[in-house]
Amino acid sequence: MKKENLCLFVCPVCRGELTVKPEIENADKTEIISGNLYCPACLIYYPVENKIPNLLPPDMRDF
Repeated sequence: MKKENLCLFVCPVCRGELTVKPEIENADKTEIISGNLYCPACLIYYPVENKIPNLLPPDMRDF
């Protein structure tokens, strides 16, 4: 997921702004390979795996 695209995503629960908490970034730090998107209003984390954010609400995710 490219960091520049973060402004396109909102929390699917409250429509609030998401922040990024990267775990693995590419060399020039413009792309998130693994990490989380976080909604401070809902206190919910949305995982990013293999550059793909999973924006399903927590009760709809398969673990």
